[in-house]
Amino acid sequence: MELYELTVHELVDKLDKKEITITDIAKSYSERIESKEKDVEAFVTVTAEDAVNKAKKIEEEKNAGKIDSKLAGIPIGIKDNICVKGVKTTCSSKMLENFVSPYNATVIDKINNENMVVLGKLNMDEFAMGASTEYSYFKKTKNPWDLNRVPGGSSGGSAAAVAANMVPWALGSDTGGSIRQPSSFCGVVGLKPTYGLVSRYGVVAFASSLDQIGPITKDVTDSAMLLNLISGYDEKDSTSLDIEKKDYTKSLVNDVKGLKIGLPKEYFGEGIDAEVKKAVMEVAKKYEEMGAIVKECSMSVADYALATYYIIACAEASSNLGRFDGIRYGYRTKEFSNLKDIYINSRTEGFGEEVKRRIMLGTYVLSSGYYDAYYKKAQKVRSVVKKEFDKLFSEFDVLLTPTSPTVAFNIGTRSNNPLQMYLADICTVSVNIGGLPAISVPCSLNSEGMPIGFQLIGNHFSEDTLFKTAYTYEQNTNFRENKPKFVGARY
Repeated sequence: MELYELTVHELVDKLDKKEITITDIAKSYSERIESKEKDVEAFVTVTAEDAVNKAKKIEEEKNAGKIDSKLAGIPIGIKDNICVKGVKTTCSSKMLENFVSPYNATVIDKINNENMVVLGKLNMDEFAMGASTEYSYFKKTKNPWDLNRVPGGSSGGSAAAVAANMVPWALGSDTGGSIRQPSSFCGVVGLKPTYGLVSRYGVVAFASSLDQIGPITKDVTDSAMLLNLISGYDEKDSTSLDIEKKDYTKSLVNDVKGLKIGLPKEYFGEGIDAEVKKAVMEVAKKYEEMGAIVKECSMSVADYALATYYIIACAEASSNLGRFDGIRYGYRTKEFSNLKDIYINSRTEGFGEEVKRRIMLGTYVLSSGYYDAYYKKAQKVRSVVKKEFDKLFSEFDVLLTPTSPTVAFNIGTRSNNPLQMYLADICTVSVNIGGLPAISVPCSLNSEGMPIGFQLIGNHFSEDTLFKTAYTYEQNTNFRENKPKFVGARY
């Protein structure tokens, strides 16, 4: 087995036993990226060569007793809307094509404190707006299970890179499912933490009340390890919550006896692919066999969640993207005769069609005469969604749903149909509206050999329960024995 096939906890174990070196790991991933990136196109910027050099230095310092971190030298991939000092942060947009970040995001500082090495910045839908990574200005990332299909989005580059073993784990961001949906499409594990658990400082904002950084990993254990690292209070982020720090690896217990699992019937209705529904219901049956109590329930406002999400998200995007005006930084048009021309032409030329569409929608719902009819009403519905979740979690420990209504679809089949693309988020957006944690775990393959993922939703700050529930399923099933069609990749 190649080193790039191992999980992070397996790599750490081998390092502890001195069976491998930090430099061995870095070289393995560098060679893997060189071999497979041309097919998958997961990266916007590759820093693997620098990572190998850094790994050598880290190894020397660790051997000299100057570094004692267990994660020292472990590689990681970073979604390209998370700032890394001295490296391009493009958000996969022409608007930021040449922007080099002058500072680190808080999560990057935490990674650097552990002496980990960044392999590169990963492709995404432009400014995190999309569900397929087809809206990137630079390239269309492919799904390692079938190179003719999308990897999902907007963190498609992160999920594809993990699935193709080009990074052992990665950071993504989740505004309405952008970690969980691509994780489902690519057969990996994706966690959207509770809002405020992980600092958003240094993340280019899409919708500030919805965005959250989280891990994309090969298994549940790695997810708990990475959340341990990136979570915690940050005074630089006004939405960061000062709560007691947990060790999530302690929740990796193989036991769900007595756990109460709810199945919201609205998540299994019209629009859910029959094979996806069957696979998730088999997960529910498996949990019952392992001693959990599974019961159908109802979330009556689920039908309104998608519309509510897109009103709020587009409104906040319209506000957040106002800073990209051709004046301070980013793309500036060469064709102008006055200040108004700079604004109009820079934004017209710098933004892609999907970003423009969402800015227009957001500006519309915030405009005079429509604010009360749309935005204010959406915020009221948001409160109702939170109350519905509170009611459900008074009865259940977790909720079980599909992550996505379908498996990964073919490249080009939905990119010209925005409404159809938006429906890819129908199972995930309510979690962001409520600020809740949720995890996507692979569970099956459909008849075409494409991964299916299920979603576990928890109450605020119940990541430990999610990890326990997901870990137990993972330990009692064999999905990880499946491999993509993409030659030489595991998971």
